[in-house]
Amino acid sequence: MANLHNRAPQTHPRLILASASPRRAELLREHGYSFEVIPSPLPEPVAFSAELSTIERAKACSEFKANSVARLAGDGWVLGADTIASLDGRVFGKPADRRDAKQILQSLAGTTHQVITGVTLLDAASGNRLIRHDSTDVTMRRLTEREIEDYLDTDAWQGKAGAYGIQDKGDAFVERISGSFTNVVGLPMELLDKMLSEFFPTK
Repeated sequence: MANLHNRAPQTHPRLILASASPRRAELLREHGYSFEVIPSPLPEPVAFSAELSTIERAKACSEFKANSVARLAGDGWVLGADTIASLDGRVFGKPADRRDAKQILQSLAGTTHQVITGVTLLDAASGNRLIRHDSTDVTMRRLTEREIEDYLDTDAWQGKAGAYGIQDKGDAFVERISGSFTNVVGLPMELLDKMLSEFFPTK
C-alpha cells in the first residue's frame, strides 16, 4: 500500500484530488492514500488546437484541472487527471447524452483502442509540477444493437470516457487489455506512485 505521509514524514504534504470522480477517489483510498477532494470549479476545455496529439490533449486537461484547484487550495500537492479514449486519432471523451454514448460505443465496438490518462501533480505553493501520461490498449468485442441499448438503459455510461466503465457493466464488452487496469478506470496508480517518488524520494 502506498501512503503519501510515509513518503515524506517530515513535511506531511497535503494531497488534493482535483476531481469529483468517485472512481478516482476510490482508487486512491484502495491504495492507502490520505487526501481531500476539491473539484475543479471551471468547466473542462472543449476546444483544442488540431496540432495537439491525443496524449497532449489529456495532459493539458489534467494540468488545467490542477491549476484551477491550486488557486483555491493555496498549498498542498494537487492531483489533476483527465482520461480519454482514442481510436485512429479520434478522441472520445465523456458522452454528452444517450445518443452520443450510443455513437461512441458503436465506433469503439470491435476495435482495439487506447485509453489515455494525463496526470498532473502540482505543488500549489511553488508551482513545481510533474505532468505525465499512461496509455492502455483495450480490445472491445463486437456488440449487438440490443446489447448497446440494454447498457444505455443502465445509465452506467454517464460521466465515462468512451461511454463505458471497465469496473462496472462495461467490463462485459472488453475482451482484453494491455497495460494498466487502473488507467482504464481513470487513474493509473502505478504511474502516480512513480510521480510521487520523484517528489518524495525514500532515500
